[in-house]
Amino acid sequence: MKLTSTAFALLLAASGLSMAAPAVAQEQADPAAAKAMPKVSAGARKEIVALQTAVNAKDAANIPAALAAAQAKAKTKDDQYIVAQLQLKAAVDANDTAAMMTGLQAVLNSGWLPPADTGPIYLNLGKLHYNAKSYDAAATALEQALKLDPTNIEATLMLAESRNNQGRTAEAVATIEKAIAAKTAAGQKADEAWYKRAVALAYNAKQANAPELSRQWVAAYPSPKNWRDAIRIYQGTSAMEDAALIDTMRLARATNALQGENDYFRYANTLVTKGFAGEAKAVLDQGFAANSIDKNKATFSQLYSLASSRSQGDRATLGASATAAKAAPDAKKAMVTGEAYLGYGDFAEAADMFRTALGKPGVDKDVANLRLGMALAQAGDKAGATAALNAAGGTQAGIAKLWLTYLDTKA
Repeated sequence: MKLTSTAFALLLAASGLSMAAPAVAQEQADPAAAKAMPKVSAGARKEIVALQTAVNAKDAANIPAALAAAQAKAKTKDDQYIVAQLQLKAAVDANDTAAMMTGLQAVLNSGWLPPADTGPIYLNLGKLHYNAKSYDAAATALEQALKLDPTNIEATLMLAESRNNQGRTAEAVATIEKAIAAKTAAGQKADEAWYKRAVALAYNAKQANAPELSRQWVAAYPSPKNWRDAIRIYQGTSAMEDAALIDTMRLARATNALQGENDYFRYANTLVTKGFAGEAKAVLDQGFAANSIDKNKATFSQLYSLASSRSQGDRATLGASATAAKAAPDAKKAMVTGEAYLGYGDFAEAADMFRTALGKPGVDKDVANLRLGMALAQAGDKAGATAALNAAGGTQAGIAKLWLTYLDTKA
């Protein structure tokens, strides 16, 4: 960070400092105003005036000696503070970042400013250290800034990046989460970039909370693209069987997040393998209509032909299957029939089958409640869907949370 004289004034203003050095001449010109300024001691007056003269003249050749002489004579907090400001101005005039950091630290070390006024200085010192890639020093300064103002979002986010560059990624993510929570607590919406950064750091570091962070991101900023990313992060960080994969891809379909050949092939091929050819055909038809996949491509033409042949007449038999499922001694047929209805978009009938399954022996209540919630969510029964999804625990809890987020963000 290279600062011009104007930028220097802004830096000092942001740090609570003054552009003009409180030298002897000012004391003589306006004694009343001088009372609010640090006072030059008689013992350091000559050296401080000489330093001020050199700094104002940008006399680079003589500033180092003048600075050393003034520092040697500056025994009071006032003197040290004045010398530090002049030292800082000389550093900025010389575009010397290292010297700027030394100058800011000297201002702090003088002890002249009350602690409550040093927060902006620590923040600016942290920025300079960060830009110089001195991440340990940056973190130390930013921590001090946050001790004085724990709600400072800028210091919080820069500390997060410093932690990441220190190799302390978990702390970086936690720090960004803190910034998001602070913004939310203030009744404001955190920037999407904060969510994305936290998700990226957590995912790349293989942190267990990456899926939850991505869910929070899409809850705050729902869009097909964000839904696709959130779902893929969940899929990539979970040990998923085909059934769970299908349930997440069904969410992708509901949120218009299916995109590209890989999404459509993975979804449709898994459906065919699991016996839901009718849903596979519907998914492929959707992809063809959206021009996301090419029907003439061998991969998709063959898969579509297989799905079409296997699903022929399937939907017409679902009524009889539902009757048989209700009379069956266990839940298996009701679950399969419910999924078939779900794939065809017959959500009310699907919900009826899942409720039937929940009343029979051998049901996995977590799976049945998840699917019941999925059906009700798409049928428009928000209250019923919420109750069912909240009842889906165990290994289904993560997918259920995603569907609950969809329910909350659904227009």
